[in-house]
Amino acid sequence: MQILIALVSLLNVMLLPPQGGVQDQQPAKASIVFAGDAMQHGPQLETARRSGGVFDYSGCFDEIAPYVSAADYAVVNLETTLNNTDFTGYPCFSSPVSYAKALQDAGFDMALTANNHTLDRRDAGLRRTITYLDSLGLDHIGTYPNAAARAKALPFIKNINGIKVGFINYTYGTNGIRVQGDVVVDYIDRDVIARDITAARRAGAEILIAIPHWGAEYHLIPGDDEKSLAKFLCDKGVDVVMGGHPHVVQPMEMNTTTSGKNQLVVYSLGNFVSAMRDRDCRGGAMVKVNISRDAQGQAKVDDAEYRLVFTIPGENGRRSHRLITVDSESDYARAGSLSSNCRAFTESAMKLFGEHNRNVPRHAGK
Repeated sequence: MQILIALVSLLNVMLLPPQGGVQDQQPAKASIVFAGDAMQHGPQLETARRSGGVFDYSGCFDEIAPYVSAADYAVVNLETTLNNTDFTGYPCFSSPVSYAKALQDAGFDMALTANNHTLDRRDAGLRRTITYLDSLGLDHIGTYPNAAARAKALPFIKNINGIKVGFINYTYGTNGIRVQGDVVVDYIDRDVIARDITAARRAGAEILIAIPHWGAEYHLIPGDDEKSLAKFLCDKGVDVVMGGHPHVVQPMEMNTTTSGKNQLVVYSLGNFVSAMRDRDCRGGAMVKVNISRDAQGQAKVDDAEYRLVFTIPGENGRRSHRLITVDSESDYARAGSLSSNCRAFTESAMKLFGEHNRNVPRHAGK
């Protein structure tokens, strides 16, 4: 009899669901906000400069901070190197660490570093940037001090409200500046990307987000190369493709596969903040992506929205450049003397999105 009881107990244990299996997973939801190119041109440096070598970015991101901070995770493209001296704008960017701190204070959790300006101060500038980001506690991907550091950092998977989200970031180039030593820049290479996707999935990524720095500057419509790479990424199972580099917004598409899976492609978020003055470069879009994992364990992209932002120039020695949100007609007045420029930027973006966006609506309300 004792043998029979023992066998029954063993059978019951074998039939229990595995710990951490689908039965143990609880429904989860999370939101991720993405912002475009955080530039730091010469005029931005000058309006932030204060006596004693201090650079003050207070007020720069105050208006967008509530939206960014309300997200469970927020990502921005840091299109400059960081330093504690010798600051420069275009064409070779070098910015104060306080600029990155201001982005962090606005609610950003990750700074992307794979872009065409990451080697503006050569290998040493790339290493310094990583060191400063680490000192702030900001997540970052895209460049690494050496191959061993890349191998340790990737796959980069963030647990966001119980959902494991993988991030990968690549750039088309670095303005002709070449790596001189052992630092690593993640350039767009389909073989490397395919391996990184496989590694992220094997490491448990439920949602995978690819962020390519690509495309032709100032073009409102993506080219064939970007469309081809977007298809490659989606065919490999990437859930979100979030592009940047053209300094202008480009179309957004939420597509559904034959299996019912949503895949989001945003070709370009445009500028987040800059000193550019061309109509379509004065602002950009922030995109919020909502994801979830249901009680059956299936993680998915639910939906997405965009919100337009516009840059107001600062005043030397008094106030840095600052961002305003543009959600409705009434917001143009808040741009002051630039209200007509704000209207022109917004109407151009809305026309583009109205003609080409697919299932990605504009943010409703404040």
